[in-house]
Parts: sequence; C-alpha cells; structure tokens
Amino acid sequence: MRHFIAVLTVLALCRMILPLQAQQRGPIIDMHMHAGPVDSLQRVVALMDESHIVKAFLSSSLENVYRWTAAAPGRFIPSPMFPVYGIEGFPDIDSLRAEYLAGRLHGMGEITSQYLGIPPNAPSLEPYFALAEELDLPVLIHTAGMGAPRPTFRLSAGHPLLLEEVLVRHPRLRIYLENAGYPFLPEMLALMYQYPQVYADLSTMTWLVPRQAFHDYLSALVRAGYGKRLMFGSDAGSSRPHVIPRAVEAIESASFLTDEQKRDIFYNNAARFLRLSEEEIARHHGR
Repeated sequence: MRHFIAVLTVLALCRMILPLQAQQRGPIIDMHMHAGPVDSLQRVVALMDESHIVKAFLSSSLENVYRWTAAAPGRFIPSPMFPVYGIEGFPDIDSLRAEYLAGRLHGMGEITSQYLGIPPNAPSLEPYFALAEELDLPVLIHTAGMGAPRPTFRLSAGHPLLLEEVLVRHPRLRIYLENAGYPFLPEMLALMYQYPQVYADLSTMTWLVPRQAFHDYLSALVRAGYGKRLMFGSDAGSSRPHVIPRAVEAIESASFLTDEQKRDIFYNNAARFLRLSEEEIARHHGR
C-alpha cells in the first residue's frame, strides 16, 4: 500500500512538473508545421500550448492553411506549400503575388520540388525565389537527403550546394533549409559559411533519425559556429501532432547545449529571422 501511494505521489508531481517545465522553458517558435482538416486543429493547438509554442510557420494547401489561420488567429504564419502531393503543378505566380499583397500569406514554402525530382536551381523555381526576395518573405525549402517514400523523390535533387546559384542571384533571399540539409554535413557547413543569409530548421530529424545521430549532427553545426542560425521545428501536422513534444524533448535532452543555445534554437533565432516586432516578442514572453 505504501508503495502504491508513493507511485501515485510521483505521478501527481510529474503532472505538476510538466507544465512548470514548459513555463521555465520560455516561448517556442515552431518553424515547420503543416495544416490539415480543421477538425484536427484542436489537438495540435493543445499540444502547442503544452509545449509553450506561441507561433508556427504553417504550410499546406491554401485551403487548409486559411482554415487553420482563421480558426486560430495569431498562432500561425500562413504559407503555401508547393507542389502539394498529388497536384504536381506550381501555383500561378500572379495569383500568388495577389495573396501576399492582400496580406493573406506571410511566408513561402515548404517548397517540396525535391519530391518531383526538381532541384532548387531549376528554372521553374526562379520566379518564386524572385518574388520571395522582392517581397522579403521567409522561405522554407525541402533540401535534404531524407524524405517520405514517393516514387519521384530524388536524393540528388536535394543536395544543399544546388542552392548556391539561387543564393548568388538572390543575395537578399531569406531562406532556411529543412533539417539543416541532413545528412550532407560538410556541404551544409560550407553553404552556411559562405552565405550568412542561410538558416536551417531542426525538424523531422528530431524524431525520425536515431537520437544520437541527431545530436551528433546538431553538435557539429553548433561547434562550427552556426548555433545562431538554427531554428526549432516539429514537422507536425494533423496526422502526427504527437511528434511536437518529442521534437521539443530532442532539443532539451542535448546536454552539450547551454541554456542560452537552447533558447536561441527554440525562440531567439526564429524571432530574428522572422523579424518579429519588439511588441510581439514581449507578448510572447508575457511582458
């Protein structure tokens, strides 16, 4: 009986500690999330609240993105994902421009052209990068050696150095690469050194690859001096909201990171990259 009471006491303490940990953690910006049917939003927002995620870069079909942003005002940065799986075309550039100018969209991507075997330096993507640079939009692109099993996905189309000509043509482009180009570490280190406008998210790799492999990759990026350009992401969505706390824990369990480095990854780097106002930052911190 005594043992049973002790177990209940521990469980009760855990329930108290978890919300406290979220408060002590400080706010989080999730730079990689996908929308789905609106009936799945409640679970996603609940997990965001539990993890203290105050804002998320949200991409999907425009229909789903608009539904989620309308249902949860202020929580998301709406952005078009293209090409959407099953719809191989790219959005009309003039229609897309109109959505930005009307204030309905605030980011670009996830650009998933790699899933069609199209590299980032393909001519078909040039108008979109030009528009993003012109309108000063944050851009997320899938450029990595990992992806969902699709017949047209090509590893060769995700090599980080294929972005070099894009960065040369568009030096003011605000772009970040999914999963920091994993597992192309030397190439990613070179790209981030040469092009300081390049940032990266730490998203799917936080829960998909073995934890030690993720920590080794993260440690190498931080040791190379790029800890100020890495941003938290979950790659969560309506079909996998449960990965949110797993992604957060993957960063928190990185014992080689200082508290300051964790805060940079969780919030500060994204706030700078997104150019959040001082007022919004203060609001996220409860000030």
